[in-house]
Amino acid sequence: MCVAVVLNIACKKSTTVTTTIPPVIPPTVTNLITLPAGWKVSTTFGTSFPTGVQVYQFDSVFMGQTTKAYCLAYDSKNTNIEFKPVMNTAGNTPTNFYNTEASTSTVYGCINGGFFGGNQSYALVKYNNVVAAANIKAVTRVYNGNNTSYYPTRAAFGITSTGTPSVAWIYNVGTGNDLIYSYPAPSPNLINTAPQAVPTATFPSGGSIWNTTSGIGGSPMLIKNNTINITDNEELIVIDNTISRARSAIGYNDNGIVLVVAVEGGNPPYNGINLANLASLMKSLTCTDAINLDGGGSTSFVIGGQKTVRPSDGIERDVVSAVIIKRK
Repeated sequence: MCVAVVLNIACKKSTTVTTTIPPVIPPTVTNLITLPAGWKVSTTFGTSFPTGVQVYQFDSVFMGQTTKAYCLAYDSKNTNIEFKPVMNTAGNTPTNFYNTEASTSTVYGCINGGFFGGNQSYALVKYNNVVAAANIKAVTRVYNGNNTSYYPTRAAFGITSTGTPSVAWIYNVGTGNDLIYSYPAPSPNLINTAPQAVPTATFPSGGSIWNTTSGIGGSPMLIKNNTINITDNEELIVIDNTISRARSAIGYNDNGIVLVVAVEGGNPPYNGINLANLASLMKSLTCTDAINLDGGGSTSFVIGGQKTVRPSDGIERDVVSAVIIKRK
């Protein structure tokens, strides 16, 4: 842009001085991940978030289905960002969980947590080394015509004291819930077979203490070690896994970027996706490891104080646990 400035100098002719002002170029923002086809940086949600937190959205066809999805990504190496699982046994909507936390701190997003029944969480809720709830330690299934107890090692997502993310098949070993072991493979339980032994420090083999300070339980595992590995049979969680419905998930990639995802369902043409397609969706978003969270009517994702996906039930469902991403 050129600006002409006229200087009137006494006893002399007017002199025109031309000054060139360079255009203002906005800074280039680098995406935290390489976005797959159909995904774009949201211009509606998270536009004022700081470096290290980004929001992406998808409204197109995925695996042959019209799909709407949202993803909040954050850099786990950024010490100003915190992963905080929360629980309320009386039940709360993700919006209310968000608003409660936002009354005392800056919150970026809040998504529903793991499975629950009544006022009891069936999934791990751990924050700052305090275990509020364990992954369910025993489930009842019919074996040889009788109700029989099984002891599944279900999936969980956690963060270490340095912020490093982790997923594992875990079990809260012993009579309490504080001692959590992770295993390289799930306990090989299957319906219509005799139950495996109660998990311990030595069974399943290869177990070790899961050194995380905070974590959220889910089920089943979707991706482990960069391979899609849906262990719903071993985790004894074969529930609506092959049908299209709303879905929630959390995972991370090999650069330590954590990705929190919700897929809308129950609102034609957005009917949701099945569990296998959810795993593929997370893999396409660069996840090397990911777990499923509660879905269906429980799926709700609030970003920057705004709801993203529309709830399958028409209104937000009260849930027992949620995951909050906030400023530390």
